Amino acid sequence: MNLRIAAIDIGTNTVLLLVAEERNGQWIAVEEHATITRLGEHVDKTRRLAPKAITRTNLCLDRYAEVVERLGATRVDIVGTSAMRDARGGEAVRDHVAARFGIPARTLSGDEEARLTFSGALSGLSLPPGRVLVFDIGGGSTEVVGGDSHSRAIAFAASFDIGSVRLTERCLHHDPPISEEQDAVLRASDEAFAGVPDRDSGTPVVGIAGTVTTLAAIALGLERYDSTRVHGQAIETRELIEVVERLAAATLEERKKIAGLDANRADVIVAGGLIAISLLRRIRAETVLISDRGVRWGLVEQAAQSVPTRPVSPRAFT
Repeated sequence: MNLRIAAIDIGTNTVLLLVAEERNGQWIAVEEHATITRLGEHVDKTRRLAPKAITRTNLCLDRYAEVVERLGATRVDIVGTSAMRDARGGEAVRDHVAARFGIPARTLSGDEEARLTFSGALSGLSLPPGRVLVFDIGGGSTEVVGGDSHSRAIAFAASFDIGSVRLTERCLHHDPPISEEQDAVLRASDEAFAGVPDRDSGTPVVGIAGTVTTLAAIALGLERYDSTRVHGQAIETRELIEVVERLAAATLEERKKIAGLDANRADVIVAGGLIAISLLRRIRAETVLISDRGVRWGLVEQAAQSVPTRPVSPRAFT
């Protein structure tokens, strides 16, 4: 069997698993999973991980451990992002990871997350040599990274403490959200992104993570989310704005029925979409190239280059 590497990204909203193997010099997904556990629930207010959120996340990690074992991954890397950085209580997840997998979970800094986002996002995309700008709207933070599409050299990288879960809890309290609440999300986003450098008009923009891929799926009219249809698809910004406006005008129950939208994401998709609009306006992007990849793919590439990834322990699944 070819070398197989597993990467798990414990996010504020979603826990992602990728098991990939090398085939003919390229890394190919053997199996992928995405589970919304909402680890960062109420973190913006309490700065502590909620017990129920920890339980949901640990149960998800138990299922992922079974997948990693079944697929015979010989290396695994497990990281936490915004919620694990910002909140107390992360040791309950880290201890569970250590007990279940036999290795510790690493908490990424904002800069580390941004760099892994960049390398992972470009995986599997055909881009011309030159500058590219990548953004990742997560549940608790948003990463914006500029660099070279081929050398992967980073010119700008920043992590902002705004995300779909964080700004939903902070700003959106009506169903559907009223215009003043939507404006509050846009103001917070505009303030955060004020320091993002101006973009040359020819620089491609790549958007990743659940908010952007969901908006793309809705814009494409997909009945069910299909990563093969979404990854590498170019979507005009005006289309994304139309989708966000449609979502913002709908009640939560109406949003749950919209094709292409995971019902578990329906409560935070409006804030995520407004963050996207703010950034796209700031960088004057008319088109976004959608990537269905991100940190987990960056971790696999990093592991393949012998950057600290540990073999799976024989006791990991006992």
